[in-house]
Amino acid sequence: MSRRRTVEGTAHSTADPATVHAVLRDRPTWPDWSSLGRYEFVSGTEGELDSVCVFITNGIRSVERIVELVPDRRLSYELLSGLPMRGYRADIDLTPTADPDGTTGTDIRWCSSFEPKIQGTGWFFSQMMGQLLPRMATALAQRAAVQAAAR
Repeated sequence: MSRRRTVEGTAHSTADPATVHAVLRDRPTWPDWSSLGRYEFVSGTEGELDSVCVFITNGIRSVERIVELVPDRRLSYELLSGLPMRGYRADIDLTPTADPDGTTGTDIRWCSSFEPKIQGTGWFFSQMMGQLLPRMATALAQRAAVQAAAR
């Protein structure tokens, strides 16, 4: 049995947590601001608990379901299929911060945990996710900041 792996990426956005959370819940736009490929709706009400979608990136179909929503604080999803990982869960936690200019910003922590299905691949997937999650957190922070500035 492989051991559970945990990987995370962090970033800071000048946008408030409500704006960051709104960007997260709008999964059809994730390919616009991240390295994920095409989005496809599967079931549920998009952006709500238990909604399922697919991201197709480099030929890999990652099927994901939202499993936890805490308004302006957290969005969590599980990977249902697509990569050889068991029990994959990602928690994206948003923490309000007081920025130097007196506005409210957001610290973002995008953390995933999983067990590799194939013995001996844990290091590879840990490294892959260790590169992806900081980029995802940074891209989310930037997208939310642009949206906040546009208002």
